[in-house]
Amino acid sequence: MQEVFGMRSGVLLSGVATIALVASGAANAVDLWPDVKLPAAVWSWSGGYIGGNVGGGYGRTSFSNPYGPPIYGGVVDTPMFLAGGQIGYNWQKNSWVFGVELDVSGAVSDGTNTCLASSGFVVSANCTAGPNVFATGTGRVGYTFGPHGHTLAYLKGGVAWQNNRGDVVNNNEFNGRGTQENTSFDYGRVGGIIGLGVEQALTSAWSLKVEYDYLHFGGPSVATPPTVQLPPFAILPANTTSLSSSYHIGTIGLNYHFDADPWGAQPSDEPLFTKATGSAPPTADTAGWSFEGGSRLWLSRGRFQWNDSAVPNEIPAGDPNILVSGSPTTVSTDFPGNYLAGLTARGERF
Repeated sequence: MQEVFGMRSGVLLSGVATIALVASGAANAVDLWPDVKLPAAVWSWSGGYIGGNVGGGYGRTSFSNPYGPPIYGGVVDTPMFLAGGQIGYNWQKNSWVFGVELDVSGAVSDGTNTCLASSGFVVSANCTAGPNVFATGTGRVGYTFGPHGHTLAYLKGGVAWQNNRGDVVNNNEFNGRGTQENTSFDYGRVGGIIGLGVEQALTSAWSLKVEYDYLHFGGPSVATPPTVQLPPFAILPANTTSLSSSYHIGTIGLNYHFDADPWGAQPSDEPLFTKATGSAPPTADTAGWSFEGGSRLWLSRGRFQWNDSAVPNEIPAGDPNILVSGSPTTVSTDFPGNYLAGLTARGERF
């Protein structure tokens, strides 16, 4: 009986020792393999998003001259401010991101210039243009940068649509004693767009982008009013002018990405794998001051418009809107002679 008990005790003790050795070996084996540590938020550009944007730009609408080469260029400059929104979807493959995007913006823009002036003996006109709506449908291809691809640089291209409206108004005819002929246009047109941009992930759901786009549109044929040539006296019949326009636009936008925590932590920059042993504890930040510096470059342009009425305002029956010239006039404040020279250089001859 005692021998049996002794044998069982020996077996039990041997089993306990074996388990202890196995456990000790497993503990030593853990030290040989890295621990898997997931970051607080792993960023991916895949998925849908929606956002808004604001920006500004510079455009030009060109009016062809049916009577000959224009001496004032026939180009209307249209600086603009615009705001709108975008919606899109991305697919990410390794570091490459492919996507589609729709964008609609409203614009505040207006410009005018002398047009249809083939010589100083033809009564010219004032052409105005005002693009007010833009819509684009584009494809995007980009490449991500950084430890976890939080920065996306991309190119885009596709189709664009604009609405443009304006007038072609003759200047002074018969010294204000005749009807001032004019025509108007209001059209939508399909064109093309190419662009590039950089987008930065702010959190797991929000990203900020900066973008530049170039848009180009052909234009319809717009009727021009009949005009006068003098001397020799001749009536130039109504004709047509072909329009074309192009725009350089810069925007800044904010996107919300679906299926993500909108107020979650910023995507982590920590590596996915860290070793359990041999790692030094993080150094705590010390109290103190920090200083940041930077600079800003701002580019703008302006123009002074002088509308020279053909009818003095003192005449009760006169209409000050009948113009001799509406050309943009460069004004110099050095001395009066420069100002008069500017008016002479830009005025029409009848």
